[in-house]
Amino acid sequence: MFQKYDNEIRIINVDKLTYAGNLENLKDIEGRDNYTFVKADICDSETIQKIFEENEIDRVVHFAAESHVDRSIKNPDVFVKTNVLGTLVMLNAAKAAWELPDGTFQKDKKFLHVSTDEVYGSLDEDGGYFYETTPYDPHSPYSASKASSDMLVKSYMDTYKFPANITNCSNNYGPYQFPEKLIPLIINNALQGKKLPVYGDGKNVRDWLYVMDHAKGIDMVQEKGRLFETYNIGGHNEKQNIQIIHIILDTLQEMLPEGDPRKALVSEDLITYVEDRKGHDRRYAIAPDKIKAEIGWYPETKFED
Repeated sequence: MFQKYDNEIRIINVDKLTYAGNLENLKDIEGRDNYTFVKADICDSETIQKIFEENEIDRVVHFAAESHVDRSIKNPDVFVKTNVLGTLVMLNAAKAAWELPDGTFQKDKKFLHVSTDEVYGSLDEDGGYFYETTPYDPHSPYSASKASSDMLVKSYMDTYKFPANITNCSNNYGPYQFPEKLIPLIINNALQGKKLPVYGDGKNVRDWLYVMDHAKGIDMVQEKGRLFETYNIGGHNEKQNIQIIHIILDTLQEMLPEGDPRKALVSEDLITYVEDRKGHDRRYAIAPDKIKAEIGWYPETKFED
């Protein structure tokens, strides 16, 4: 956002800094006059309300969520609290700040709720895509909590005509991703000669989206998206998990210089098939037709690059 808008905008970044948050990633912007960091939990309604009262906020881009499926299977409570009740706190704070006495809302305000393709459930291996009209069919506590938060946002749009959009994206990858996620996990393990765990037969398919492409899509929706609409952000970039692992191993072999002791560790022998994840969705794939047609967004980054 700062690369694109520089000093035309001001950003207040609210983060609880759980295990996956790291302020080191923001070192290059922390000194900016138009950037403020607030350590807070979105479930803390008093603090969130105070942020709205003390600042003239035009846009909320609501990323904050617990997002790791395996963790949701072990501890669903945290996911429901943050993803559902936290979203409710955010909605109520924005509604209180933006609502006029006659029940309408101030002009040029918008709440953008960032969600996931996992709310749609699982696709057949041999075809079909998720569209904005695909019925919700979540299978994990994570996706159920995100589906619930989407429904809350939808209900505020329908009941109050609250100015909002929802975006549903496919699997993200890119710099600084927490190493529990597939791609950084495989890179880290391979470089250390550790086992590379593969669920089931390794043929579960995900649609991979580079994080900067996703960020650009979110910005374009908050600028140009029609109010009350949902936009799917995906890359037509489907890969089986096992394909991802082979691409990573090949790439590491290419990139590591001769004589680097890690080069000998990187091997297909590290691939270890493990028991499948409970309720593991087989395939996700997004059709980004609507966002392309209405807003002109398309993914720019090829997975191989």
